[in-house]
Amino acid sequence: MMNDISDVDTKGSDRKSWSLAAYTYLARKRLVRKPSENLKSLAVKTWDIAPAEVTPAPPAFFLPNQLERVTGWEAKRFFPFEHPRRTMEGLGSVEQAPTRGYLIKDVILIDGALYKNNASFWLSDRPNGLPRVVVEQEIERGAAYCSRYGNRWFGTWLAEDCVTYALARNEGVPVTTAPSGRFPLFSQAPQYEEWLCMHPLRLRTAFFRELVLFDDFSHNTNQSERYRAMGQKLLSRVNYQPHPGVFILRGCDGDPRLLHNELEIAEHLHKHRGFRILNPLKCDLATIVQTCAGARVVAGVEGSQLIHGINVLSPGASVLTLQPPDRFVCFYKYLTDRDQQHFGFVVGIPNGIGFRIDLDELERTLDLLPS
Repeated sequence: MMNDISDVDTKGSDRKSWSLAAYTYLARKRLVRKPSENLKSLAVKTWDIAPAEVTPAPPAFFLPNQLERVTGWEAKRFFPFEHPRRTMEGLGSVEQAPTRGYLIKDVILIDGALYKNNASFWLSDRPNGLPRVVVEQEIERGAAYCSRYGNRWFGTWLAEDCVTYALARNEGVPVTTAPSGRFPLFSQAPQYEEWLCMHPLRLRTAFFRELVLFDDFSHNTNQSERYRAMGQKLLSRVNYQPHPGVFILRGCDGDPRLLHNELEIAEHLHKHRGFRILNPLKCDLATIVQTCAGARVVAGVEGSQLIHGINVLSPGASVLTLQPPDRFVCFYKYLTDRDQQHFGFVVGIPNGIGFRIDLDELERTLDLLPS
């Protein structure tokens, strides 16, 4: 295992030459306007970390006519890139691609993007202003584990980027971008990094003698093992017993998904099903993990806040998402398929700028889930 920051050279002898190379590259790119190649195509070495495999993809648990209620699907950014309707109806099986590593030499990082020759690769969203073309550090061998979506959404950061960190720390200095110099991107990120023993190097600009990138989007056994190991690190910090479930409040945080009767649902599940109620924005990590650990069901509005419970969910347990009809997402279905868990959902009924969930439909869907 590499030391997290041992191969960083912050001396200034070559800063001017790195910065000039970066400036020249950006100027040439704007003048020529050729389509960029994928940086991974320039790898001097490519290797399989985990093999391809076929994994089961069973149908979700849901009541009749729920999918007919959906008015908006989000399907483009989640592997295996199948339409959510087909995913929920059951694909039978999915061919998972290998987990791969790519070694590229002489790479420049500028404000969230990696560059070499005519190739580029974005690790975070494009900045609104002009790029900062002052390359401040040289790194002998780095390994980037962050992603554009992980730098935007908390759930993706915790479910994907933090899992890839386990690969990065074995290959070089684990590197993540610091978009616009901001940290933390998410209020609970520092606590999670502490509990998960993550010590990344945060960069806006750098020159890498060698850089390792990964294909880690496949929900294969290797990824599942790393995810479960992450969950066990969290569980090792608390004492817990099995309990019926946890309802994780979303509130008004993040992208708008306003469930008008969210509190009514939470209190109903607490009274009639023995669920715990968690507002993660008002709790420290110890309380979050303690509340979620041992749950047989993790429920709530589809969104990043559910990842707190899914992180520590046992095989055989279930996730129940309350889906806005105009934004149906199946991200968590892929995780439950991977980790031998169950997935169910209820689609909301439009109500003004948000939606409502029918309590009877909720109860009947919970009854469908395996005990």
